Amino acid sequence: MPAQAHPLGQPGGPAARAQHLAWPFFDLRHQELVAELDPWAARKTAHVHGGDVDADCRALVGALGEDGWLRYAVAGLPYGGLTDAIDTRAVCLIRQTLAYHNGLADFAFAMQGLGSGAISLFGTHEQRERYLPRVASGEAIAAFALSEPQAGSDVAAMACSARLDGADYVLDGSKTWISNGGMADFYVVFVRTGEAPGARGITALIVDADNPGLRIAERIEVIAPHPLARLEFDGCRVPVGQRVGEAGQGFKVAMATLDVFRTSVAAAALGFARRALDEALARAMSRRMFGQTLADFQLTQGKLADMATGVDAAALLTYRAAWMRDGGARITKEAAMAKMTATETAQRVIDAAVQMFGGQGVVSGEVVERLYREIRALRIYEGATEVQQLIIARELLREAGDGAV
Repeated sequence: MPAQAHPLGQPGGPAARAQHLAWPFFDLRHQELVAELDPWAARKTAHVHGGDVDADCRALVGALGEDGWLRYAVAGLPYGGLTDAIDTRAVCLIRQTLAYHNGLADFAFAMQGLGSGAISLFGTHEQRERYLPRVASGEAIAAFALSEPQAGSDVAAMACSARLDGADYVLDGSKTWISNGGMADFYVVFVRTGEAPGARGITALIVDADNPGLRIAERIEVIAPHPLARLEFDGCRVPVGQRVGEAGQGFKVAMATLDVFRTSVAAAALGFARRALDEALARAMSRRMFGQTLADFQLTQGKLADMATGVDAAALLTYRAAWMRDGGARITKEAAMAKMTATETAQRVIDAAVQMFGGQGVVSGEVVERLYREIRALRIYEGATEVQQLIIARELLREAGDGAV
């Protein structure tokens, strides 16, 4: 069967980094998506440098919403989405493309999806109608509040709690490392409600930012500027109608949401890695040393070969997981493999690019210096690499047990 014409044209420039779109994981609509988004991202994000992180994020969310990109982050045609279900491959391609150009733009898109994902997947008609169209238009900024000071990877250790009081839940406790914390218009908050011990007694609630009893206790500064905060709840009353899913089913809600967007973390890492590889190639071909270019040295060629191979291997795992999920498969293991491999590979690729730049690679404002700061958090959030290893091993053992005679 002849290959379809590639919307980005012949190899070279943007087309060179989009050659993977010819893989059988993708449809023509995915190729057309990247062909439109790539120049948009280059044009719309070039001026964003993170000087005022909150203002920059709001501007990026507004631009992404105005030009229709956030419609990919929510599900349901009646609620502002492009399709009834989230297109995981499209979300991944958007994150990879945005991350290639600007990490804060990727963050702005991703948090709209993650922050509202539980509502897309489990929300009532009224909840979807109230929140999702505003997320898709960029009018409302969403946040996902799961982590706590003593309960990051270990969700079952969650201490933030809620008790029923008439028609309301009353929340007490804290959440930390909350992306969009301090600037979000609403938070999907996971709290212990006690229906059962451990992870089985957690419930998801939508808490509006202006809800009395919710306080931004601390803004958190990190090496790659992003809006992060610690939240405090003190007698915060939330109507039962703001519950997402069933009482005691919050862990299921959280994990299903993360399964959608964990694969897209891998895609963002791919965007960073591809940009680092392109920067390294340009540097190697232009930097002259000892009468030749850096690219003429076999050591450099070997490093570039390792970088390119690692990026493609990570991409294959990432888009396998996205393709499987869009086909309705359970991808807990595959998403963990993709997230672990892509983020760890991107760290190595970016580090190698910095090394090729020498002293210039650690100058503030250089692309590879920015990438070096951007990639580090991806190896931690939405499940650290070590947690992904545990997930993969657990799934392997479960599958082996299911197949035992």
